[in-house]
Amino acid sequence: MKVINKIFNHYWSPYIAIGIAGILSALYFGITKTVWAVTGEFTRLGGNILQLFGVDISDWAYFQLIHMQGTTFSRTDGWIVWGMFIGALMMVLFSNSFKIRIPKQKRRLIQGLIGGIIAGFGARLALGCNLAAFFTGVPQFSLHSWIFMVATGIGTFIGTKIVQLKWWKGKPVLLKGNTAEILKKKHPIQPYIGGLVAILYIGIIVYLFSTGKTMLGVAAIFGAAFGILIERGQICFTSAFRDLWISGRATMTKAILLGMAISSVATLIVIIAYGLEPVTKIAAPSTFIGGLLFGLGIVLASGCETGMMYRLMEGQVHYLMVFIGNVFGATLLSYAWDHLGVYNYLVKNGKPINLITVMGPASALIITLILLALCFIIAVYWQKNYRFEVGFKKGDHNKHVH
Repeated sequence: MKVINKIFNHYWSPYIAIGIAGILSALYFGITKTVWAVTGEFTRLGGNILQLFGVDISDWAYFQLIHMQGTTFSRTDGWIVWGMFIGALMMVLFSNSFKIRIPKQKRRLIQGLIGGIIAGFGARLALGCNLAAFFTGVPQFSLHSWIFMVATGIGTFIGTKIVQLKWWKGKPVLLKGNTAEILKKKHPIQPYIGGLVAILYIGIIVYLFSTGKTMLGVAAIFGAAFGILIERGQICFTSAFRDLWISGRATMTKAILLGMAISSVATLIVIIAYGLEPVTKIAAPSTFIGGLLFGLGIVLASGCETGMMYRLMEGQVHYLMVFIGNVFGATLLSYAWDHLGVYNYLVKNGKPINLITVMGPASALIITLILLALCFIIAVYWQKNYRFEVGFKKGDHNKHVH
């Protein structure tokens, strides 16, 4: 019972959760030849919605680039996304954590939509979000991921300055009654609903395998696993950056860096063992600008793509707006790609650069691990020395953050 209690009623160490996710992402690449990603499917979903309304997208260059065959339920990327939602939902229900939450400040809904649009646009401009252009991009040794990472850091810094302004925060809303008591209420039926969801989802996976749709079944399994891990580990790339700028706390930052290091080793082993070509995206001005917009957007929205997914499954309505914004922003970029000249101005002169191609597998891994270790050391130093109060005395930081 103690083990079950720890699994379902306590959040897991982010180091363990993201470390396992890093290994699974390498295995997923080895099996499917594709990476763990979400915003590419958000874009295709937006294209499918346009088609439902009779919009002809057959000549849109971006949709041709990311491939629009089938529907979201006939693509591996689609099952990764829906699997993540379902995996997160199961764990939320098992832990009695589901509760419809509507923000007291209705402006938060609009802010979530705006932030989601900016983040979705930026992610697809850079050809990836906090996963494909960051967490799974670095282990693929694609140079564009490092550009995206730096730009995202700058974007989140700008975002934290904006959200701290009075006109953005608005007037605080006072809650009546003891909210702590409300949060303590349990709903015994939730774990049973979670069990039903799990059984139904297992049935879907069995159906996919039994009908010869093996890769879809694999994606459905990995998607659920990723959803479980991000929810139990409360993995959020927004907090990994935002916390650095607001409080100096670097726990999530360090966990993600460790996860990328583990995934880099695992991914290189898969690449060598199976003779695979690493997934490499274009490094261009679009990568930096996209990362900048993505970083800004996720702070304005109060959540990245992964954080948005499990928080939406917790019943937080705000993140439904973030999700809608993500899909809208990604679709908007698809139109701007060729219709507004984005490709010609920001992407055309770039090129895909992979560290393995440039310096060989061993050197690429060593350089990647050194850079990640350096970032980890900086994060540790930052947390110990960051000052977030005027006149804050040296050595008192830990009293406030631990």
